[in-house]
Amino acid sequence: MRAIEFWKMNGSGNDFIIIDNRDGSIPEEDMSNLVLKACRRRTSVGADGVIFVTNSDKYDFAWRFFNADGGEVEMCGNGSRCVCRFACLKGIAGASMTFETMAGPVSGKVNGRLVNVLMPLPEKLKLDVEIEKDSSWKTVDFVNTGVPHVVVQVESVEEHPVVEQGRALRYHRAFSPEGTNADFIRVLGDDLISMRTYERGVEDETLACGTGAVASAIVCAERGLVRPPVKVRTRSGEILKIDFKKEGERFSEVWMEGSTTIVYEGKLHEEALTAL
Repeated sequence: MRAIEFWKMNGSGNDFIIIDNRDGSIPEEDMSNLVLKACRRRTSVGADGVIFVTNSDKYDFAWRFFNADGGEVEMCGNGSRCVCRFACLKGIAGASMTFETMAGPVSGKVNGRLVNVLMPLPEKLKLDVEIEKDSSWKTVDFVNTGVPHVVVQVESVEEHPVVEQGRALRYHRAFSPEGTNADFIRVLGDDLISMRTYERGVEDETLACGTGAVASAIVCAERGLVRPPVKVRTRSGEILKIDFKKEGERFSEVWMEGSTTIVYEGKLHEEALTAL
């Protein structure tokens, strides 16, 4: 097996392995297993997910996005910011681009480390989900921002048992069979939200979640608690800026802006993909 060239990047602490697979050298049937092995922390590269850049007939490129558990999902906000910068620096696309995802086309604009992406429009927005509530929960809402998110308003984000409650919500029958991501938030002002997220597929809390930041901003705007642009403070401490338009009951032009970091470039060897 040849060594696989990759970049390690993160968006606000949400980290990814990015592989240029436009030549098809990694077959589709091998992707999930590669992701499972490469995302193991301590024994391999370690990451929240893997992005395979592929060809598109309609747009600058396409991607296949896999969470750390080897499952392919439609969308990842922070991953989309990272792949836009990757594509720009590798000459795959210009500073403004559109790429193909399972959630539909995603457009991005790269300005140095700062990347702004046009997110999929929110769907299935539902306030006050009918579910048994923990005494620490003020409100429970749901929205799909490319992937499903339940958004729970709590009194103290910093001290909240995110992993325990997030895992319970992720597998709750109300969100079966596909499950959901779980965001625990506190509104700090009319343009500021603090957020922590338990991510489906990573099966743990992550340092940031782009689609979760969008979900939190959309839900809070629907409740009249914030107005755009909304700053969402992630677990890493970095801020994601969510801007959007709302006309009546419809949201449009949902943009997410945040920084990206190139950690290193490397070659993934066969030994890192063997089972321990």
